[in-house]
Amino acid sequence: MTTLKVGIASYEDYKKRTMAVARGQIKPGADDPKVWFTSMESFAKVLSDRNRELLALIAATKPSSMNELAEKTGRAPSNLSRTLRTMERFGLVRFEKGAGKTRAPRVDYSDIILDVPLKRAAGWQCERCVDVDSSDLLFP
Repeated sequence: MTTLKVGIASYEDYKKRTMAVARGQIKPGADDPKVWFTSMESFAKVLSDRNRELLALIAATKPSSMNELAEKTGRAPSNLSRTLRTMERFGLVRFEKGAGKTRAPRVDYSDIILDVPLKRAAGWQCERCVDVDSSDLLFP
């Protein structure tokens, strides 16, 4: 298992960074976050203690279906489905095709690291940026 690195960036900063990557103006580093949240509040909601326990259970037991996971957790299937769809949108969970029409949730990491900038430094320069106003980019 690996470690998943997540970051916090405003929607505007994330969009600017994504566009600069798409234009080839910056190249994401291997150590850059792979998952982004727009606020600490959204991070806290999606990765609450209960949801982190759910991710750990999925990683450890590799349930063959959502029903199996619901049985293991005691959570209602509808609640579990809604939670996992949200996590899937953030790239925290993926689904494999199970037997028949079932979907099996999967977690491919054992730890999560949060990369939190305290502020955007004045005159901040991106070491990997080329021809970009790097003061507009929160992360290199």
